[in-house]
Amino acid sequence: MDCAQVTLTVRGATSLGEVIAVVGSCETLGSWCPQKAVPLQQSEDDGTIWKKTITVPAGVETKYRYFTGFFLESKNAGGPCQVIVNKWETHQLPRSLSPSESDLEIDDRQFGFHNGIECVDSGWLTFQTEIRLRLHYSVKPPVSITKMKFKKSRFRLKLMLEGIEEEDDEESPSSWHKMTTTLEISMISDGGYKSRHSQPECGYALEPTQWTEYSIHTMDPDNLELIFEFFEEDLSEKVVQGDVHPGHVGTACLLSSTFVESGKDNGIVTLPIMSRNSRQTIGKVRVDYLVIRPIQGFQCDMQQSFSKHWRKRSPLDVGHRGAGSTHAAKHHKIRENTIASFLSAASHGAAYVEFDVHLSKDFVPIVYHDLTCCISTKKKNDKHSMVLFEVPVKDLTFDQLQLLKLAHTTAMKVHDHKDLMDEEEYVDEHQPFPSLSQIFQAVPEHVGFNIELKWISQMKDGSWDANLSTYFNMNQFLDVILTCVLQNAGKRRIIFSCFDPDVCAMVRRKQNKYPVLFLTQGVSDIYPQLMDIRCQTTQIAMSFAQSEDILGISAHTEDLLRNMDSIKVAQSKGLVVFCWGDDNNDHENRRRLREQGINGLIYDRICDDHIEQPNIFKVEDQVSLKEVIPEETLKSCACSTYSIPCSSVPCSSKARAGSGESDSGLSSS
Repeated sequence: MDCAQVTLTVRGATSLGEVIAVVGSCETLGSWCPQKAVPLQQSEDDGTIWKKTITVPAGVETKYRYFTGFFLESKNAGGPCQVIVNKWETHQLPRSLSPSESDLEIDDRQFGFHNGIECVDSGWLTFQTEIRLRLHYSVKPPVSITKMKFKKSRFRLKLMLEGIEEEDDEESPSSWHKMTTTLEISMISDGGYKSRHSQPECGYALEPTQWTEYSIHTMDPDNLELIFEFFEEDLSEKVVQGDVHPGHVGTACLLSSTFVESGKDNGIVTLPIMSRNSRQTIGKVRVDYLVIRPIQGFQCDMQQSFSKHWRKRSPLDVGHRGAGSTHAAKHHKIRENTIASFLSAASHGAAYVEFDVHLSKDFVPIVYHDLTCCISTKKKNDKHSMVLFEVPVKDLTFDQLQLLKLAHTTAMKVHDHKDLMDEEEYVDEHQPFPSLSQIFQAVPEHVGFNIELKWISQMKDGSWDANLSTYFNMNQFLDVILTCVLQNAGKRRIIFSCFDPDVCAMVRRKQNKYPVLFLTQGVSDIYPQLMDIRCQTTQIAMSFAQSEDILGISAHTEDLLRNMDSIKVAQSKGLVVFCWGDDNNDHENRRRLREQGINGLIYDRICDDHIEQPNIFKVEDQVSLKEVIPEETLKSCACSTYSIPCSSVPCSSKARAGSGESDSGLSSS
């Protein structure tokens, strides 16, 4: 194949040690793999200009993107570089070149801008780790003072990185790389957010309605010394001679190796606050921590991202648990969360089907709603008597789950054994506990998946979902499910969602392709209040979504109906809004929500609301096809691929509005 020499030029500001690199569709540009990307060379005359001459196939279109990041030496001698992506271009249609000459120069002007549009997203975790330390009043005040002198004092806190713990090995990990460990702070409340910025000299005071979070990005996650500095706001004298700031009364030290020793990636540590002018403690601070690690055994590519992409269109119908919950009033006759239920919803025009995913004991991603299920035992000498036992799904292997005759946990409360007494249903499509892989294979690719990641929640009264106070390691749990999705999704539209804000944040940081919605119940008369303050109102859910830079929220319709303006408020903040809840099963409520411009409606009995009809995304694909294929070809072609039902084709103005960009993957979400 003939090749061409292409010199690329782009402009952009970078930090110390950071470079601009290019990645693309051809082998020379790494075939979209960031670890094989090509770093550009910085101009000696102007540090904002970056250039590189590359060899690409001549006469063939090559697509490419730029990103900023670090190229670090491998920890293993002679191994490949470890590439950290800080910012990358995420236009749905990337840059492209098709050289017809042997030498070509391309000036791409400004990093992040393509065809006059700026589209840049933050990177994801490739080799670095993110440690988050949080101070909040969800359970109780995070700072408790025991020394009488400071009982009525108001403190400001600042987190400091005091260097790396000493190691016996001469070749410390710090010599393997040049990426500086960074520290930023974020704060969210009902009233708004301030995301990822530097701390003031004496830090911030803690507020009861505010979530304060420190984020540390590092290549040495198990080898950091983290110091909380405490400043008394009203104290004017200096505590220790030589202090730069007055009121610096105490410190609390946390070693990141504590997380490794505990064997947990999230939890609570309580640290003593030591006085700076004596060896006495003046109190203690309660620190909530979360460690986010890269996906193990899988690398994301840079071909396309839908994390922040959403095309405006009429509200989407999302089938709740497929064709609907089978435990609600007037439930659908097909069992929820089964292949048959998803296929039924798909045939009635559902744009997406919503379902819950968690793990079996042997780490198989399975589709099921509840955290527990019921198993039965028969009493001796009594063939018709059954005793039900509630068992956590996580304690049963995938094979064991396949053998269960399923009963819902409500059967224990009402002594209803009907599900267990029914004739066995042998059709595979109707069986409970399908694996996530089976769902990908069985459901047509044009049907989107709204995947709710099932995690335990703590209530304000201290109780836990299904009485489960412990669960999987969060990193391992997500790595298994995300890998399954990334390997099997193909061009299917995917949206992740979860009621746990930490899970939402981790999914955003662990992968670069699919969007995340924060599920929130807001203020509810139906469900008990959750412990985490980030979950307690729709307003703070919006602040969280903005701070984490996720796609949007999935709000409880009970709360939205009290204040329909919340939909417009959220959308004005750049958020996509879905809604869920039993109130969505009322046709009049759905009509009102559609009038308010809701982006997606998750509801039961979608088959009752629609006659059998094509999926909206499939219709749009067909309309786009009709626009690019001559009418004569369509009329003369007997192939069903070009078959477009007249009733399915929108008016020409709508067709034009919906066919601007490629509709592969989530570009049509």
